[in-house]
Amino acid sequence: MKRVILGILLLVLLAGVFVLFRLFGPATAFDSDSYFLYIRTGATYEQVLDTLKAENVLRSPAFFNFMAGRMDYPKNVRAGKYEIKKGMSLTSILRMLHNGRQAPVKIVITKFRTLEGLAGAMGKKLEADSAGIGDYLHNNDSLRTFGVDSNTVLAIVMPNTYTYFWNTPPSAVFKKMYATYKAWWTPARIDSAKARGLTPITATTLASIVEEETNMASDKGKIASVYLNRLAKGMRLGADPTLKYATRNFEAKHIYNTDKDVESPYNTYKHEGLPPGPICTPSEGTLEAVLSSPATDYLFFAARSDFSGYTNFSATYQEHQANAKAYQGELRKQEAIRDSKKKTKK
Repeated sequence: MKRVILGILLLVLLAGVFVLFRLFGPATAFDSDSYFLYIRTGATYEQVLDTLKAENVLRSPAFFNFMAGRMDYPKNVRAGKYEIKKGMSLTSILRMLHNGRQAPVKIVITKFRTLEGLAGAMGKKLEADSAGIGDYLHNNDSLRTFGVDSNTVLAIVMPNTYTYFWNTPPSAVFKKMYATYKAWWTPARIDSAKARGLTPITATTLASIVEEETNMASDKGKIASVYLNRLAKGMRLGADPTLKYATRNFEAKHIYNTDKDVESPYNTYKHEGLPPGPICTPSEGTLEAVLSSPATDYLFFAARSDFSGYTNFSATYQEHQANAKAYQGELRKQEAIRDSKKKTKK
């Protein structure tokens, strides 16, 4: 009789050890360091379980199912992106999913030239796809909350690294970006813009043109001064980057007279003043260069003929013609040398 009781106790003990191991021991079946489980908004528990089975995430989906019911998870499925680390226990996985402890998603904003480009990049990181984000960016009723429209919305998208949850809706995504934008525009910066006849939006629009004109930090403020001087005199900006934006030919190396006839509010050869909104998301450094731009008499600028990337500035058209002629002449020489080398290779 004692042997029978001892046998039963041993079986109970073994069963308990087995259950504890299943609950608190390694429950994952994959070989990589992590597996990311994406649960879409409105997904059911059955869909979550089917994904875990299909992706071979767990050693025992059946035991997961059993314990999920005991922990009331089927009624508490929460959308999001969840990181299941190799070796996690069943209890840890279920608690994470039940409590909605998501893995954060980082969106790095650098330079974007179009709403479509921005929407595409964000759609790769969030549950909302590029089409949905694009629709939001073109919906002026939604954007009115932030004091912008589809032309000016890029002004509030400041280059930075933003952290979200995967299922964050577009409205909340841009609410956070708007908060960053508002925090950057301190009273002192707003006063600097005002002193130059600009608002945060128009200052960003001007900065976006400067951003596309040069990579040289030392030239950015002077280029901004050229455009500010043209605005003050009622001259058209005649900015090549705005033409590239109008035609969406961002890689164009030359601007032709026919390009200047393109009908677009972004064609600053045809229309006076700044374009309707930014033509890219300018860097913080370029914005600062606009806000601290020097007072000059410059009305023109041209690339230096030494191809250093720096710019020559001039107050008169005659000076400008001489600078431009020098650059174009040197450019033709370089092109002739390249063509000659190509023929020699053939």
